Amino acid sequence: MKVLTPRRILARPEPWVFAAIVALSLLVQARSGQFFTGNNLVDLARALIVPALFSVGCMMVIVSGGIDVSFTAIASLAMYVTDKVVLPEDYAGSVLLAYAISAGLGLLMGAFNGVLVAFLRLPTLIVTLGTASLYTGLMFGAFAASASGVPPAIADHGKQILFTAVNNDSGLTSTMPVHVLILVGVLFLVFLILRYTMLGRGIYAIGGDEAAAERAGFNVRAIKMFLYCLVGALAGVTGIVRISMIDYADPSSMLGMELTVIAAVVLGGTRVTGGMGTLTGTILGVALMTILENSLILLGIPTYWSRAFTGAIIIIGTGVTARQIGLTRRRDRALSAPAKGAQA
Repeated sequence: MKVLTPRRILARPEPWVFAAIVALSLLVQARSGQFFTGNNLVDLARALIVPALFSVGCMMVIVSGGIDVSFTAIASLAMYVTDKVVLPEDYAGSVLLAYAISAGLGLLMGAFNGVLVAFLRLPTLIVTLGTASLYTGLMFGAFAASASGVPPAIADHGKQILFTAVNNDSGLTSTMPVHVLILVGVLFLVFLILRYTMLGRGIYAIGGDEAAAERAGFNVRAIKMFLYCLVGALAGVTGIVRISMIDYADPSSMLGMELTVIAAVVLGGTRVTGGMGTLTGTILGVALMTILENSLILLGIPTYWSRAFTGAIIIIGTGVTARQIGLTRRRDRALSAPAKGAQA
């Protein structure tokens, strides 16, 4: 068992991401005086829910050595078919039915990705780029998707709140939606999978060395199939979360979000080559990206700069990861050299 010394802790990405969050928060507070107000913090938490749900599945796929850019297209198509094709306009029953249908549709689309990746062994990036275009084309072509309202059951679900935060200076109020409990539940479930199951160990093993994982007895195809099915089902759930929070079904509202999500996952320390990544780092990365995107106006920076920041973060995060891999390999070679010399 490795002892967590200060040097080991600082070698991990999580403390640095947390320090960046603190520094950015203090900068925004110093410039605007509004960052640490109750309503702003709740607004940031609201904005974090959807990308955080996406990031959980995205992180697991990247840890396994793959990449998925189709999850926003899956979420959009699953929620739109559920909202406009399956459910009647006046549906006022349980919102759980909407979640179940959308998750099921997402699972089917994720399974299609899984078959192409796990059984046909096609490159994950090419597969998911192709299916993202396929699902988007079906949504706007076959279903002629356009923005519209949502059934009463979904609208009422979006109005459920846990508490209200008030800014005493301005009088502005913000509400914490019940959807944050869905995020907490998903994080807890995935934490248990990654930490305490052979499936979780297999995900990390495949990302480290797929051939070695297969020799060790892991069913690589089954694990990959599970991953893409999970990402699809989670995307379907996230689609319903999204439209219930904004109270209308906009088929394009989630498209393009994948870049920010991948940036957050990489920024949180998930190695783009696979085998390394944590939920803690992922959520910290999402938090930093959310603060960055939602606080630009408080800093007086035009919002179109957010995509430039996102691209820079991807490059920096990837560069840091590559640097860490290089240092680790050199350290391992340095440690193994004396041992070989002693054996000789």
